[in-house]
Amino acid sequence: MYPGHFAALSPDKPAVIDAQTGAILTYAQLDTAANKISNLLRQSGLEVGDHIALCLENHPRYFEIIWGCHYAGLIYTACSSRLTSDELTYILNDCGAKAYITSHYKADQAQEIADTIPHVELRLMLDGTIAGFDSFEDAVERSSATPLEERIDGTDMLYSSGTTGRPKGVRLQFPRNPLGSPNALTGLAQFLLGFDENVVYLSPAPLYHAAPLRWNMSVHRTGGTSIVMDHFDAEQFLHCVEKFSVTHTQTVPTMFVRMLKLPDATKRKYDVSSLSYVFHAAAPCPIETKRSMIDWFGPVIHEYYAGSEGNGFVYCNTEQWLAHPGTVGMALNATIHILDDDGNELPVGETGTVFFESTASFEYHNDPEKTKASRDPQGRGWSTLGDIGYIDHDNFLYLTDRKAYMIISGGVNIYPQEAENALIHHPDVIDVAVFGIPHEEFGEEVKAVVQPVSMPTCDKESAELSARLIAYCKESLADFKCPRSIDFREELPRHPTGKLYKRLLKDEYWANSGRKI
Repeated sequence: MYPGHFAALSPDKPAVIDAQTGAILTYAQLDTAANKISNLLRQSGLEVGDHIALCLENHPRYFEIIWGCHYAGLIYTACSSRLTSDELTYILNDCGAKAYITSHYKADQAQEIADTIPHVELRLMLDGTIAGFDSFEDAVERSSATPLEERIDGTDMLYSSGTTGRPKGVRLQFPRNPLGSPNALTGLAQFLLGFDENVVYLSPAPLYHAAPLRWNMSVHRTGGTSIVMDHFDAEQFLHCVEKFSVTHTQTVPTMFVRMLKLPDATKRKYDVSSLSYVFHAAAPCPIETKRSMIDWFGPVIHEYYAGSEGNGFVYCNTEQWLAHPGTVGMALNATIHILDDDGNELPVGETGTVFFESTASFEYHNDPEKTKASRDPQGRGWSTLGDIGYIDHDNFLYLTDRKAYMIISGGVNIYPQEAENALIHHPDVIDVAVFGIPHEEFGEEVKAVVQPVSMPTCDKESAELSARLIAYCKESLADFKCPRSIDFREELPRHPTGKLYKRLLKDEYWANSGRKI
């Protein structure tokens, strides 16, 4: 299905509601806008399978644009609004975007990158314009609302940070199916999570992330209503649940932590009984945190483990989790294999790399080596997200480690190599290691350990040097990728071959916290 189907059945039904303003976008309005935008894009020279990029805040017209790209059969890349200009430029050029849509909120950055994206022919800006960008609103207004003769399902190609310091796009299969063809995630949503026309889905996260983008589109494929917050706030989240009688929502463990830390009086203030499905992913959830959420919200907590790569989907409901505390679930559309470094299968209970055997196919855009590294070393066609874990006798999966050195902070994936590559160029730095350390709310935070040219002689000097290095890092990277704190050492643990024993550092910090990773 797609929004146009429900526009014909219930034109005035809300497809999207802005949580802050209460502004409503009906299915008729969403479908009309999507038709206009799809015509605009095609008339501008974009063809089925071409790439388009957008960089927006949680804008009221976000889903008009996404569905317009989708109706036009394009491959769309939603970019984080927190990226630096260099990072954004790289993605726009790497994905081969022929069009770029942004908002006046990002005008300064749009101006900065304008001369670095020569292949982007169509440039549109919402809420105002700058030199080199046309008015999105004016262009759409001039466009026809008549549906395209050829309507092909588009698809996303989203980017995550790469271990080499550059983000990589996850390129999925693009079968060029007719608009409204069955969608695997939507099928899972209907089967597991009760998605139908009665769903009221609260979306508290940035829409450029894979999960919020895809779950909201599944809501619109089943005729439900999305309530979109511009950012997560614990009390505002509860207020929205009560105000809109929310039935479904997707969260990350950090949100659980923040809600649990609210005063008891605040928590009791809001009625959350409308919730039927609260599903979470993106980061490990402490067992006690999840137990507390089940005690508060009831047996409506669901968990899944999956990646943008779409190679497997692991799931458990409350009952299953209570019977297997700490599990992320059981594979539903794939077979899990736990392999050692040579690709040999390990027995139940032994820890190794988690591989999925499935029919799904993906590649890392313009990175054949990374693609190759994600495949089974014995050539059986299985693929991995790089996570470490084990399965129990009931085939429930437990994760014990994550992608090599990847940090998950507040549900956001961060690869420390980017910060290491930035900091090592500072004249005061000889060597550096960046990794995640425990954080009560976010799960992990970014920590750097630096071997400086000259060791600070006092706390003041240490604080000043730390501040300078963090500021230096933020000059080239988005702030969430940069260290929150820096420690200094005379020497970092390296093998004579040059290999950094980062694990020794990580283990030290985690052991001191009384936790393991």
